[in-house]
Amino acid sequence: MPENSWPENNFYSEVDPLDDLLSEWVDLPDSPSVQPRSEGRRQKAALALALIWGSTILLHLVTGGIWLVYGVMVLMSLQTLRYWWARPRALPDAGTGEVTDLPFVSLMVAAKNEEAVIGRLVENLCQVDYPRQCYEVWVIDDNSSDRTPDILDGLQKTYPQLRVLRRLPGAGGGKSGALNQVLPLAKGDIIGVFDADARIEPHLLRQVIKRFQEPKIGAVQVRKTISNADLNIYTEGQNAEMALDAYYQQQRIAIAGMGELRGNGQFVRRQAMERCGGWNEETITDDLDLSLKLHLHHWDIDLLMDPGVKEEGVTTEIALWHQRNRWGEGGYQSYLDYWRPLLQNRLGLGKSLDVLFWFLIKYAIPTATVPDFVMAILRSRPPLLIPLTSLSVTISLIGMVKGLAQSQKESSQKLSPLRLFWTSLMGTLYMFHWLPVVSSVTVRMAVRAKRLKWVKTVHHGA
Repeated sequence: MPENSWPENNFYSEVDPLDDLLSEWVDLPDSPSVQPRSEGRRQKAALALALIWGSTILLHLVTGGIWLVYGVMVLMSLQTLRYWWARPRALPDAGTGEVTDLPFVSLMVAAKNEEAVIGRLVENLCQVDYPRQCYEVWVIDDNSSDRTPDILDGLQKTYPQLRVLRRLPGAGGGKSGALNQVLPLAKGDIIGVFDADARIEPHLLRQVIKRFQEPKIGAVQVRKTISNADLNIYTEGQNAEMALDAYYQQQRIAIAGMGELRGNGQFVRRQAMERCGGWNEETITDDLDLSLKLHLHHWDIDLLMDPGVKEEGVTTEIALWHQRNRWGEGGYQSYLDYWRPLLQNRLGLGKSLDVLFWFLIKYAIPTATVPDFVMAILRSRPPLLIPLTSLSVTISLIGMVKGLAQSQKESSQKLSPLRLFWTSLMGTLYMFHWLPVVSSVTVRMAVRAKRLKWVKTVHHGA
């Protein structure tokens, strides 16, 4: 079955004023919340691209440029060792707990044309091991044109805790707008967000709630896995990628770095959400944007490794390209929107170093490989950034081995050491698709006034 899709809204204007380049961050006088300004992204992206490309070219032209590369490699290696040596927090027990001890939880799902999966998801969420009077399920039907509304009507007759909000045609803001619209109606002290293709274990809520016992925890992300991982090489690669991401998320949190939300399976304390002003409707990755806002407002984000939340992996190279372009562009938007408080060290030294490390790994080094390769050809010499790119590959391979080993242990599935290494190696090769994605995203955002429209993959419920 082909990957169906439809275009989503563009969230910012086609021509942004140049003076907004220096004024994206604003303190609202009538609110304690601090909000980003998304204007001028193209100009900021162009400036960032010029700095990365210009610095790379300069390294080729100056004497001893390779030593600066080695210096950066040593510093990044030390940070990597900190990740590898860190001891993660112990997982909480499932427990039972008294009803009076459990906070009220609102589970939210923004759904558009999800007839293939919405019924299974609602049944899954409405049958969790949590007192019925302590949680509710909200489905925001974003003007679906398929059978989604009819399915939800039938489910409401079966599950009294199910609430449905239907958005009118033309309602803006995408997923963020849908979640913001239902937030004032939800009663939960804890807000959980799932994608329509999610599948969870019955005791998930009890495990998540235990993470919120610490007052400084503003949000908890549940480890993600791929439900159709054995379908083909793309879904198998995505499953390995999720294990890699969860491992480094766990280790970043262990050294007091910056945990991040991943959209599906995210839980946020209402107090923290209201302090941050809700979801940003001018970004295409609301989870990454909210992650930065939470940390800038001095909340921490925790990770629940077990049980995880399952989701469908995209099954074709075209669907993967669209999805990764959206993720790459949304992540880059977050850095551009919040550049000033990041440079002002509003996160604190530990989290700032953590953010810098992953910006180098995910954006700066992949973007710099283009001018590095061109200069290497022109000057008939090896690429100057080989030490950094080699380190990046090593970080991916070792992290994937550790992540897959951990996920196999938690799922009671065992792989032989040879099979584990082979799967990790194939997963690392799969991760090379991020190189053209990030390189093209950074250039496109710098030269195009309007971003490339992204498409939302339809879930098939296979």
